Amino acid sequence: MSTSTASTSATAYLAQRRARTETVPIRTLHYHVRLWGQPSTRLAPLVLLHGWMDVGASWQFVVDAFSAAFAQGRQIIAPDWRGFGHSRPATPCDHYVFADYLADLDQLLDHYAGDQAIDLVGHSMGGNVAMFYAGVRPERVRRLVNLEGFGLPATRPEQAPRRYTQWLEQLRQFERGELQLTTYASADAVAQRLMKTNPRLSADKAAWLAREWAEPDATGRWAILGDAAHKIMNPQLYRVDESLALYHAIQAPVLSVQAEGDSLAQWWSGKYDLQEYYQRLQHVRDCRLASVAQAGHMLHHDQPQEVAQLIEQFFSDKNPA
Repeated sequence: MSTSTASTSATAYLAQRRARTETVPIRTLHYHVRLWGQPSTRLAPLVLLHGWMDVGASWQFVVDAFSAAFAQGRQIIAPDWRGFGHSRPATPCDHYVFADYLADLDQLLDHYAGDQAIDLVGHSMGGNVAMFYAGVRPERVRRLVNLEGFGLPATRPEQAPRRYTQWLEQLRQFERGELQLTTYASADAVAQRLMKTNPRLSADKAAWLAREWAEPDATGRWAILGDAAHKIMNPQLYRVDESLALYHAIQAPVLSVQAEGDSLAQWWSGKYDLQEYYQRLQHVRDCRLASVAQAGHMLHHDQPQEVAQLIEQFFSDKNPA
């Protein structure tokens, strides 16, 4: 697919299910939330959690691919995580803490679901949040679909001094303005950037996403709707034993979905692979596996129909298998 020729704006994707948006006070933030459908006492709310440097609007293609029978009478909820999209802090922030996403989700569910258990879907970072949250609040999650939320490679305690040192240095880099996100001359340039990152992304979807993923800044440049502070590393080590304890506490049936393109092999070059991930999943009491062909890490963009079908079947079956 060529990304260097004509403008993509004329071929922008046309959303089939129109979303509405609202702002909800969550802790110290005003959370931006995208909604489809209306609340129901009959069907569990479906909550969709986006990944790192993404936005809630990213789920539009999957929502459009749901069958009418599945979507009718069901509320679908897709927040912008703190520091992404339009859920931006009112005052400058120089780093983000993973546990805050759990607390944000907890209070978001207070607002939209109350005591009703939800169906939960997370992609990448959102999948990792979903897995941890389902272990922390098992009674609040009816079923869970994890799309490429693999966790991180195991760490060793002796790595801690160096990691904290790196974190301190990155904070200084941020203060000096050295950790910035790229801006773009136009929405078309943003779309082309998206297609360069993901060659499977069609031009019409890229043109639509560009206007949800970025917006013009004060200078007229198109700026990504994400805080540059997200580029600062987490100072705390990833402790696999804690992750496994959370996995073991999950009571909901889990469907773990990965793309045919092996993301872990691309990211970690042997430091962490699918076999180790599958071993970790053995700690989940009720876990199924599925894969999506002809898709990379952004599988919900690459194959939204197949992803929607997997979600729909898993949440609709009385005894998913």
